[in-house]
Amino acid sequence: MIPFTLQTPPEQIIDLVERLRRTRWPDQPADSAWEYGTDISYLKSLVDYWLTRFDWHAQENLINALPQFRARVRDLDIHFVHVCGKGPRPLPLVITHGWPSTFFEMYRIIGPLADPAAHGGDPADAFDVVVPSMPGFGFSSWPARGGLIRTEDYWHALMTEVLGYRRFAAHGSDVGARITSALGQFHAAALIGIHIGSVDLEWPDPLPPAERLSAEELAYIKRVEKWEKDEGGYAAVQSTRPQSLAYGLNDSPAGLAAWIVDKFRAWSDCGGDVESRFSKDELLTTIMIYWLTQTINPSMRRYFEKRHDPNPRRLRDGARIEVPTGIAMFPGERELVVPRAFAERCYNITNWTDMPRGGHFAAIEEPALLIDDIRAHFRTLR
Repeated sequence: MIPFTLQTPPEQIIDLVERLRRTRWPDQPADSAWEYGTDISYLKSLVDYWLTRFDWHAQENLINALPQFRARVRDLDIHFVHVCGKGPRPLPLVITHGWPSTFFEMYRIIGPLADPAAHGGDPADAFDVVVPSMPGFGFSSWPARGGLIRTEDYWHALMTEVLGYRRFAAHGSDVGARITSALGQFHAAALIGIHIGSVDLEWPDPLPPAERLSAEELAYIKRVEKWEKDEGGYAAVQSTRPQSLAYGLNDSPAGLAAWIVDKFRAWSDCGGDVESRFSKDELLTTIMIYWLTQTINPSMRRYFEKRHDPNPRRLRDGARIEVPTGIAMFPGERELVVPRAFAERCYNITNWTDMPRGGHFAAIEEPALLIDDIRAHFRTLR
C-alpha cells in the first residue's frame, strides 16, 4: 500500500487543448435541443469553459486533499481514498461508485461521514471511509484479457487483507449498488450491513409468475421494459460493441464529454437543467479522470463482460441477501423507482427511505440526505 498523488504531465494538458480546439462539430436538427442526445449548443459552451476557464490544477488540489493510496489486491492495483474516522468507534465503510461516475462523486460525503462532529453531527456516527476506484475506472488497473471482474471479491480482500478490518459496512449506487449487493450475498460473514442509494437492485431469478406479483410490481416491470427500449441504447452498445464505440470516445474529448454529460442530465433530478445539480467543474472533473486515464473503454467493457458472463451470480430460487439492508430510493430516475415489496423479494430490508428529491448521482445531488440515511441505517448495527 503506497500513497497516491495525482500529478498530470503538462504534455497531456497540451494534447487535450489541441484536441478540444480542433473539435469537428456534427450537425443537429434545428430546435431539437436534447431530443437526439447531448445538445450541441450546451456542449459548445462546456467545451469553451473547458478551454478558457476550467482550472484543472485547482481540481487536482481538491482531489489530492483526500488521502489516497494504491495497493496490490490479488492481480490488480487498486486506487482508493482512505479517511480514518474521528469518533469513539468508527465503523469501516467501503463506498462504491457507478457509471459514468468515479470515486470523485463521493467528495462531498467523505468528510461528514468520517468526522461528523466537524460537520454538525454526532461523533458516535463516525466511519472509517474507504472509496475505491473500480477496476478499469480512474486510477485502478484492469486485466489485459477479457472476462468479468468480480469486484466484490477485490473489495473483500482490500478491506480484510490490505486494511485489516475483520468486518465492515458497504454502500453503493448504480453498478456500485450491484457490487454492494454482491458483498452482502457472497461475503456476508464479513458484512455488518449494506446500504444502497440506487434504483439498481437485484431481481429474483426466475421472476415470479405474474399471478404472484402485485399490480405495483407488474407496473414496475413494465416501466423498466419501456425505459430499456427508450433509454437503454447506451447499455445495448456497451454490452455488445464497446470496442467500436471506444475509438471515438478515447480520441475525442468533446465526444467523451457528450457521452458522459448526457447521462448526468438524463439520470439526475435536474428537470432538464444539468447545471442545476452539477457545476461545470464537477462535470469536467469527472470527464477529466476518464480522459487522462483512458478508462472509458474498460469502464464500458464491464457491460459486455456482465452480459456475456458464463457463470452469472444471481439470487436464484427465492434466495435473498440476508445481511441488514438499508435502501434510499431517490426519485430522479422516476421510471425505475423500485416498489419496496419487489425489493423485499431479494433483500432483508431493515431501513427504507423514499427520498423527496435526488437521482442517480445522489452523493453530489443530495449529499446531506444520503449522509443522514447512511448514518441512520448503520447506527443500529454498530
